[in-house]
Amino acid sequence: MTSVVLGVSAGIAVYKSCELLRLFTESGHDVRVVPTRDALRFVGEPTWAALSGNPVTTEVWESVHEVPHVRIGQSADLVVVAPATADVLARAAHGMANDLLTNTLLTARCPVVFAPAMHTEMWEHPATRANVATLRERGAIVVEPAVGRLTGADTGPGRLPDPAEIFEVCRRVLAGPREDLAGRHVVVSAGGTREAIDPVRFIGNRSSGLQGYALARTAVARGAEVTLVAANVTLPDPAGAKVVRVESARQLREAVLAAAEHADAVVMAAAVADFRPVRQSDTKIKKSSAEPDPIHLVKNPDILAELGEVRRARREAYATRDAGGAAAAGGRETGDGPGAATQAPGDGPHPRVIVGFAAETDDVLANGRAKLERKGCDLLVVNQVGENLAFGTPDNAAVVLTAEGGSVEISRGPKEDLADVVWDLVVQRLA
Repeated sequence: MTSVVLGVSAGIAVYKSCELLRLFTESGHDVRVVPTRDALRFVGEPTWAALSGNPVTTEVWESVHEVPHVRIGQSADLVVVAPATADVLARAAHGMANDLLTNTLLTARCPVVFAPAMHTEMWEHPATRANVATLRERGAIVVEPAVGRLTGADTGPGRLPDPAEIFEVCRRVLAGPREDLAGRHVVVSAGGTREAIDPVRFIGNRSSGLQGYALARTAVARGAEVTLVAANVTLPDPAGAKVVRVESARQLREAVLAAAEHADAVVMAAAVADFRPVRQSDTKIKKSSAEPDPIHLVKNPDILAELGEVRRARREAYATRDAGGAAAAGGRETGDGPGAATQAPGDGPHPRVIVGFAAETDDVLANGRAKLERKGCDLLVVNQVGENLAFGTPDNAAVVLTAEGGSVEISRGPKEDLADVVWDLVVQRLA
């Protein structure tokens, strides 16, 4: 049985942690709740003990013969702090040990996940940002808070993510902690765009966003900073991802290109409408006895191809710059060592890896290979769509085509498993 420590600090969002505790216990995990003293002002000790089935204390002076300030952290397979207030983040970052929770954090040698919750001003304060950076550098997973209603009338980033989404991050970490995307910024698009005909009607598609959200969720669990561009998705925000909501293809293009400017990888999982109406009616088109006017369409921008073209142009510019630097040095490399005139590791055109998705109904691989060549991406995830296939289903199967002519087949399974394979291939290219 997996041993999980649920650290609870003193924030109004504490009540949501009861749901997180339930998700852990119903999944068969043995959970020890370690609250701060002030957290018990929001939810009392009897509630935590009853829900977890384990004793609850905030002090290092109780059951001293069992050395709880050391043993709890040593025996844990995962420590998750939810909510993590600015105070607890600060104490954890500075190695303080003035209660049972911070002692547990110091002795834990397992994965540690923090789910922050606080007011926007506190989350954005330089001190908090520095503490978060320190914890991440040490290997902790600090998920980005959600954006939404806070205490009182305040709204903004700082809301505790949905407990089910925090649980999904923890589940992925427990399945096999990997930090191979730590320090990387990735952009994922998800859902399906809508092109308005009038204020009521639109041209759309069947994409639910499940695959894109699985990609975002697994990237967070692997340590990445994730920007998720979501087109008309009604799913809860993945814990730890920055979510940008859009509706149309042109809005999605603007958001993706802006986020991709400094991203290490972009995964275009959204189903983008190829066409949009030339004109949108300002009022609802009424049904009459006459035949309706035809809807004339125009092509939408090809976002995936544009990403590839932007990167190609940047590569050419970098090559010209480097060639000019070598020529100015008389054909010799400048600097203190071999290759000093070239770009530094990790520098250069971004995004470094571009992944596309292709939903096909027939000639799947042939159409996918042709699309890969047209788009200029590094990887193309090709899957067959249809009734109970891909769109709106919890599972998926695909073939990932590579720009070098290779392919990786992914058998049908949960969309998170497919996402992990895609990130494995991205990590190989980033390395």
